[in-house]
Amino acid sequence: MERVQFQQEQMLAELKDLVQKSLFTQSEVKQIVKKRTQFETALVRRIPKKSDFLRYVAYEMNLEQLRRKRVERLKLGKTAPSISDYALVRRQFQIFERALKKFKSDVGLWIQYIDVAKREGARTLVGRITARALQLHPKTPALYIIAASHELKHMSPSAARALLQRGLRLNADSVDMWREYVRMEMNFVEGMRRRWTVLGIHEEENAKHLEPIVDDGQEVVLGAGEAEIKPPEEIAAEKGGDEGETARQAIMDGAIVNSVISSAAKALPKSSLFSALEVLIRSYPCHERLRTALLDHLHSVLKDTLPGDPQAVKMLATRKLREFTSRENSDDSDLVEGEDFVDALQLANESLSTAVGAGGTNSSGMVDVYVEFIEEWCRLPTLDPSLRAYLLASLKKIARQPSASPSLRAAHVRLTLPSEKAPDSTGIMQDTLD
Repeated sequence: MERVQFQQEQMLAELKDLVQKSLFTQSEVKQIVKKRTQFETALVRRIPKKSDFLRYVAYEMNLEQLRRKRVERLKLGKTAPSISDYALVRRQFQIFERALKKFKSDVGLWIQYIDVAKREGARTLVGRITARALQLHPKTPALYIIAASHELKHMSPSAARALLQRGLRLNADSVDMWREYVRMEMNFVEGMRRRWTVLGIHEEENAKHLEPIVDDGQEVVLGAGEAEIKPPEEIAAEKGGDEGETARQAIMDGAIVNSVISSAAKALPKSSLFSALEVLIRSYPCHERLRTALLDHLHSVLKDTLPGDPQAVKMLATRKLREFTSRENSDDSDLVEGEDFVDALQLANESLSTAVGAGGTNSSGMVDVYVEFIEEWCRLPTLDPSLRAYLLASLKKIARQPSASPSLRAAHVRLTLPSEKAPDSTGIMQDTLD
């Protein structure tokens, strides 16, 4: 109980200041002391619970919100800061520190502490917390992402890049880490573009007298030290003369981002990585020319890295379709009536059906992907009936082949029969195909 009494003594000055400012009454202060005593008593038990710390923190957060509302309502004039202005927030931080001494391995608790510090504007504290958390949990990508986003928010791109590079050395198999690294480099390119606009420099004018940029396959090197490893294009861009102009134009064309994408593909050759990067590039607010160049490079790397992967084949075949479905504020009825959309759907269907017919080691996976594609579009409510009939005819043609997979025939039955009927497809499958 000595610990509880010590904590009670520490809160006397702040409570007295709250009463002097007329923010709380004597009765309310007594209730605060009583409630805090209950929380402190729970924390000194032999085996404390994390929930006890979190309830204590939640109480202090609510108390701080009440204090701020009363300050605003009473319209207290600006005075010299006193202990009650920061004591409640400081107590929240102290509770988290005490909790982390008991639960160092709880990553969620570290993230909650970081979020509270961010909300209170404690920038330096956030940096210290993330550094400690990363020392204990170097294999947790979420902590690197949080730390890098914090540095970017406070205009420290070099620190953010160094954090992500260090994280990727330890977590090269993390899709989230690679996605955030690509996002950061895209943010760097757009930041430079905005600076050029302010300075009245137009990249189209520069491109007229610059030599074409040749991609020599050089990739972003993830160094072994703690210092940031700058891409060679950025180093060259800091120089003057034609070399600097050429390097800056290369950055505008996405040379750095392309290098990161190539590095990611080598470190993590999975379709989930390419899918995540494509979603990012399509949704990120950037120049359309840059977006197109990045998507071209991404799909080129995908084709070279995963030539026989079913999901990769589907991504390549349906690229034009995703350009329609990813447009902002697009209407489904517009998607199925345009001539370009019809051509894109036909191209995707022909590419996938050809891959199914080619067979190969991943023939079963390719069949599943094709069935998924057909069902996805045939069940679209706004799809034109003629397009639906075209897709079903294509599926039927493949399913009628002697070597066709049973899943192809079953998919044709599911899409052909009325949805309200659910007969055994094995008995009528052949009749449906005839």
